[in-house]
Amino acid sequence: MQDEPFTPVEATAAETAATSGKPDGPAEACRAPARQARRRYQALAREHGEEAALTHVEVRRRVLVVDDEPDMVDNCARILKRAGYQCLTATDPQRALALVEAERPDLMLTDLKMPGMDGMEVLRRAREMDPALPVIVITAFATIESAVAAIKDGAFDYLPKNFSVDQLRVAVERGLRQRELQLENRNLREQLQGTLGFENLIGRSPAMIRVFELVRKAARSDANILVLGESGTGKELIARAIHANSPRAAQAFVPVDCASLPEPLLESELFGHEKGAFTGAVKAKRGLIEVADRGTLFLDEIAELPLTLQAKLLRVLQERQLRHVGGTAQIDVDVRVVSATNRDLREAAAKGQFREELYYRVNVIAITLPPLRERAGDLKLLAHAFLKRYGGERVTGFEDAALGALEAYGWPGNVRELQNVVERACALADGDRVTRVDLPDYLLQGGAVRQTGGGAAPGAPLPSSDDLPLKDAKDRWMRVLEASYLRELLGRYGGNVSAAAKAAGIDRKTFHRLINKYQIRG
Repeated sequence: MQDEPFTPVEATAAETAATSGKPDGPAEACRAPARQARRRYQALAREHGEEAALTHVEVRRRVLVVDDEPDMVDNCARILKRAGYQCLTATDPQRALALVEAERPDLMLTDLKMPGMDGMEVLRRAREMDPALPVIVITAFATIESAVAAIKDGAFDYLPKNFSVDQLRVAVERGLRQRELQLENRNLREQLQGTLGFENLIGRSPAMIRVFELVRKAARSDANILVLGESGTGKELIARAIHANSPRAAQAFVPVDCASLPEPLLESELFGHEKGAFTGAVKAKRGLIEVADRGTLFLDEIAELPLTLQAKLLRVLQERQLRHVGGTAQIDVDVRVVSATNRDLREAAAKGQFREELYYRVNVIAITLPPLRERAGDLKLLAHAFLKRYGGERVTGFEDAALGALEAYGWPGNVRELQNVVERACALADGDRVTRVDLPDYLLQGGAVRQTGGGAAPGAPLPSSDDLPLKDAKDRWMRVLEASYLRELLGRYGGNVSAAAKAAGIDRKTFHRLINKYQIRG
């Protein structure tokens, strides 16, 4: 089959010829990934019409076509849409740059000669906004010099008019492949720089050995995982290890703190929004679920997700589709969800504070992390690991008395609290070893903290104020009063942080910070 020349007059005939014959040659390998999406789109278009097909099928790979000739823009867009891509179009370079900033296309196709701003300037400005954006330059005035200049300035490819339909498709598919590889490489570099693998999960206790074995098995599957454990036990580290050892390791790991954002902002952050969806929405924005497409979404403190958003999340997990706030298009997403909480979700579901259907969706595999006090022998390993991180070459060990004080303490804040204590001790140590003097006073008092978890339990005696100045005694009594108030309020509302925060007259983020400060568990 001969390639038909691509001109405005002959574009439709060329498209028909290119799709009707038997595919072969090098173009076939590049067309294959788009064929399934194109067939799905065409089937929906035959059944429901083209507009309905575009509403039901949101093509993830978006191509921006820029040319001052409307016929060229329309014909390129029509061919690429039939190949399974979503097309954005512009006949004005300034409009094109605005689309690059607002819509973040996956590839840009731009003419070289345009009034007002040429294609080389559009190329440079677009890549300043998105350095990974592949740009294909097209021109009717092709010269070797202009091609070399375009490639030097960062263009991915250079197509002289009249190019064929196959040449256009192959160039676009190759450009998109390069973008995917760049994003995969960036994700892998970020993972190598972070604390992601099993080598960063420290522990030899029988309880942690069981956790590591379960993590290895769970990582190789695609099932949703719920990580349970007290605050500070390392739930995010486990989530990152699951991702790093899964088939999705080359894709993004996207963490979301469900407790730190108010409901309207959290909805926009998770699901994305369209321009004008609400006051301040000056441009469209992808949600974090969409950003995590083909990767892992980590929902930390999922128990704090408002019920209305729980319903939307449940639909995403069931249908594998989402809709932007203020939008109508259904967007396909493929995410593996790892959730974490320090609350009993089964009990919360029984009380109507968490949707039962969502509980079963996120809890396909449950991994329970033991608190530090139940990890026999791990404290010394962790303490030395943190000492190596924060002490460097200056502080190289612990005195026996200091290590004994660490082992005697109850650690209500778990590994996070131990990390904080060792970092503080390394900063204050005068010599090359951490001593008891370098440890905080509350830790050396030991027993009371282990009993109370940061505040006095109901009915417990108030702390002694002997030999304390008025200011220090007042501060100590106020901490006890504040912790008791928070614990009583949280118990009254069955561990529901949102309801307790509302009753206290403070926002949920502040309430969550306070209960973490006093190590209060709902």
